[in-house]
Amino acid sequence: MEKTKRSRRSDCPISYSLDLLGDSWSLLIIRDIVFADKKTFGEFLASDEGIARNILTNRLTTLTQKGILTKQPHPSDKRKDLYQLTEAGLDLIPILLDLSLWGAKHEPATSESQAWLANVQADKDTLVGLIRETLKEGGSVFTGPDSVMNKLERLGKMK
Repeated sequence: MEKTKRSRRSDCPISYSLDLLGDSWSLLIIRDIVFADKKTFGEFLASDEGIARNILTNRLTTLTQKGILTKQPHPSDKRKDLYQLTEAGLDLIPILLDLSLWGAKHEPATSESQAWLANVQADKDTLVGLIRETLKEGGSVFTGPDSVMNKLERLGKMK
């Protein structure tokens, strides 16, 4: 019987996750969607980390093919595409929050605000739900009038 080629290194779920998200850029693209309301190639390209165009193209293609992102034509500018998280992509929100907390704990000079981190630690499950809802409505965590931060302020939950 002929041996079929495996598409991943092992059946370990951590290995699978790292095969998909373990590069230097995928989680930063997802971060930009979640926290900064970025949705287009140009917006991702303008991020502080300085991703190269060819790498960004590759990561957006892979994340779309693997079902983490969807790609739709921009409604008013047909030269652009809009990228959004799928349900599988939205499931990464808790991981982003945990990475944010871990990074702030081990490198206090990172730019996360203390009020934001307090909210993450206080009631993570509720916050994840609020972020999911806001993203499905087209918003983000930090950007725009209907951002998660503005919602938390209106609820009196920001310190």
